[in-house]
Amino acid sequence: MKKILFVASECVPFVKTGGLADVVGALPAALDREQYDVRVVIPNYRCIKPEYRAKFHPIAHFYMDLGGLGDVYVGVMGYEHEGVRYYFIDNEHYFSGEKPYGDLQWDIEKFCFFSKAALAILPVINFHPDIIHCHDWQAGLVPVYLHTLFNPNPFFHGIRTVMTIHNLRFQGVWDIDTIAHYTGLPQEVFTPDRLEYHQDANMLKGGLVYADRITTVSRTYAEEIRDPFYGEGLDGLLRARANSLSGIINGVDYAFYDPATDKKLPKNYTAETVREGKIACKTALQQELGLVPDPNRMMIAMVTRLTDQKGLDLLAWIMDTLLGTPVQLVIVGTGDAKYENMMRHYEWLHQGQVSANIMFDDGRARRIYAAADLMLMPSQFEPCGLTQLISMHYGTLPLVRETGGLRDTVQPYNEYDGTGTGFSFTQYNADDMLYVLLYAQKLFYHDRAAWDAMVQRAMHADFSWNTSAREYEALYESL
Repeated sequence: MKKILFVASECVPFVKTGGLADVVGALPAALDREQYDVRVVIPNYRCIKPEYRAKFHPIAHFYMDLGGLGDVYVGVMGYEHEGVRYYFIDNEHYFSGEKPYGDLQWDIEKFCFFSKAALAILPVINFHPDIIHCHDWQAGLVPVYLHTLFNPNPFFHGIRTVMTIHNLRFQGVWDIDTIAHYTGLPQEVFTPDRLEYHQDANMLKGGLVYADRITTVSRTYAEEIRDPFYGEGLDGLLRARANSLSGIINGVDYAFYDPATDKKLPKNYTAETVREGKIACKTALQQELGLVPDPNRMMIAMVTRLTDQKGLDLLAWIMDTLLGTPVQLVIVGTGDAKYENMMRHYEWLHQGQVSANIMFDDGRARRIYAAADLMLMPSQFEPCGLTQLISMHYGTLPLVRETGGLRDTVQPYNEYDGTGTGFSFTQYNADDMLYVLLYAQKLFYHDRAAWDAMVQRAMHADFSWNTSAREYEALYESL
């Protein structure tokens, strides 16, 4: 049986700030249990829900050398959840904050500690993985430590590493002297062909240099990040490692996101009952949000961070024109103050037509997935995206820009051969987006049979973890 260790900074159901947690929570359970012994290591944050923390049991504790910081305490807590064994690295000094992330310099110190501790616990728990699967910059130093400080120890020989990029924009960059002090890594790793990056040290770059294989969360994003526009300064390295780089699309846990069983919805429905189900959900949401009650009015939704990356600048450009058409607009999310205030302003200006929910509320987000007709995702870049996958399963058609995982998962509507699961536009241009929005409206109001057929195709599309897990298994076997 192959042994796989996942090392990550967050994991559902324990702690989540983004899609990384969904992947680390879902993928180990989706791998073939008869072929793989998969275990997961994350920090033992104080902000993990108490109902889980109360069940963790202590396994071991010891002191570990952490470069110029001296000997530091490492505790190991264990817990088994749905057949997967989890280890939690315990250190109150580093992990007692109210949130998993905060000040960048402090985050860099604690994830230098976490990456080294994730390796140091392995002889203690008597687990020798064939492959360590590292996620994002917070685990970027694991392959670096493995090939340097841990290399003389025979226990660590033969371990291969996979580095997965969930979002290349975040890299863990700080000055070389500080990271050398925190880690105790030898000076020869802080060179331009390794960790050095514009005279600083880059933790993600270290992982990308030393890992045996690199993956990211969609095929298109794997291609895009070799280009300077998307490469965030690492495109040269990613081009050099192109033969080791691949993209595997994230999946969705359909047991968790299913309109037929979702307890947060006012009415459950399937693909067979979607028309009546969405009318009931839309009517209830309109009442909940104070929108004009009209089940036949097209409802456009955005469940997103309110930032430029998510295309809010495009929305700002077309907002007045869009609200002059027969639609309702519902937004849920938080982000930049200028976009939060913009949405509040339009809600005040167009009462009964616009609902700005400047928060994140999972229950409300699910009711929006169920009630809306169209999910707008005009992202500048999108490594994978889960919103469009959830939307399709709830019978809400996505309208996306053709980038990253959005391009890989949404097939644009073709009126001539009756194919497609949503709508798309190519250039990052507000007028192009508006043109497609108006086209979608025309279809919704004047060719309902074509619209309903597309809803059926979207709901039957399979983006479960089954397919993605088989691709990861093939990747592991290749190592």
